[in-house]
Amino acid sequence: MRDAVTSLIKNYDLAGRYFDRNAIDSLKSYFDSGTARVQAAAAINSNAAALVKQAGLQLFEELPELIRPGGNAYTTRRYAACLRDMDYYLRYATYALVAGNTNVLDERVLQGLRETYNSLGVPIGPTVRGIQILKDLIKEQVAAAGVGNTTFVDEPFDHITRELSEQDI
Repeated sequence: MRDAVTSLIKNYDLAGRYFDRNAIDSLKSYFDSGTARVQAAAAINSNAAALVKQAGLQLFEELPELIRPGGNAYTTRRYAACLRDMDYYLRYATYALVAGNTNVLDERVLQGLRETYNSLGVPIGPTVRGIQILKDLIKEQVAAAGVGNTTFVDEPFDHITRELSEQDI
């Protein structure tokens, strides 16, 4: 797992270059947002279970066919698996949020996930919608914790949804 700093250093090292203005600006942005990223992680950690539960309830309210007989979250076991997966996405998105880098999501979450879900018959659309709901709830939670600008919260969740979403070839 890499953070924004180690990724930047790696890229410049591979190119054999000194940091340029873009690199310095990127480092400055990373360090300037450090306190907000840690505050966001603290807000998430203190309410993770409630956030996941609330996101699940909202998802199933929007898409009630998921919890009806024949739906992918029908039965207690499948419902619990859905919430478990949402918790998993939240935990790794929090790691990426603190790191200021989405590499951990690629390495630990996304590699082969779409294929696995497709082979198990897990619908991608509702999964993506659940992650979007989770992102919105977290932004509210982070704002309530006193973080003024919450746009940085978007990056890990948008990365997951973008990578999971079906793509036209």
